[in-house]
Amino acid sequence: MAAHRSRRLQKEIQEIVKDVHSGITITNPQGGAEITDFTRFKGHFRGPPDTPYEGGKYEVDIRITSDYPFRPPEMRFITKIWHPNVSSQTGAICLDTLGTAWSPVLNLKSALISLQSLLSSPEPKDPQDAEVASMLLTRPEQFRHVAREWAIRYAGAPKPPPGSVKTGAGGSGEQQEAAGSSERRKAEEKERKRKEEARRKEAYKGYNRRMVDQFVNMGFPVEQVVTAFEDVGIDDAQGREYTLEEAYIGDITAHLFGEP
Repeated sequence: MAAHRSRRLQKEIQEIVKDVHSGITITNPQGGAEITDFTRFKGHFRGPPDTPYEGGKYEVDIRITSDYPFRPPEMRFITKIWHPNVSSQTGAICLDTLGTAWSPVLNLKSALISLQSLLSSPEPKDPQDAEVASMLLTRPEQFRHVAREWAIRYAGAPKPPPGSVKTGAGGSGEQQEAAGSSERRKAEEKERKRKEEARRKEAYKGYNRRMVDQFVNMGFPVEQVVTAFEDVGIDDAQGREYTLEEAYIGDITAHLFGEP
């Protein structure tokens, strides 16, 4: 079991290293690229745009338990952050993906991406830090101000120029320009997703996308997962979603990792 876990983690780390576009990186606990201990890592990512955390560099402590991947990795923020779902004192995280919503088909990359997404979509009604959550719900402008101050102080985010929109002191012209830029980005992103969806639909060969994506989220290409489905004999059910039996999940996973 330990050998299988180490092989899987090696594969996961290789996929993170290869994906230069996600902005997610992983190192040993000292920040070096050479990883020999597969029970402890450090995750790195930047704060997402259009948030108080934009431009900040965030580090996450990652511990792998003996039950991985059947139990989630233990993660906490090393970098101090003002966020309702992260303890401002300990870095403890409240996130479904790292708790009840964890599944063995998820991996380190998907967990780190979920953390990065959490910075864009805080959940103050399910908080880890009640003080921060209360500020976000009752004084959102103050929350954004404090969150940005912390991003600058602890995560190395750049200071905004005086009078910019991000300081809250910009004029209506600047705000309209920023809104227009945001709308353009949204339109471009929508078109990109449409084209990507068309390519994916062709690649899935009739299998339900959510079923295939369980394994794609482990870092495997769609084509490789679909081939594994075909080799194992998974029924496409005319594109309908259904729950795979554990034996099939094991066979598919073994096939993807090249195990007999």
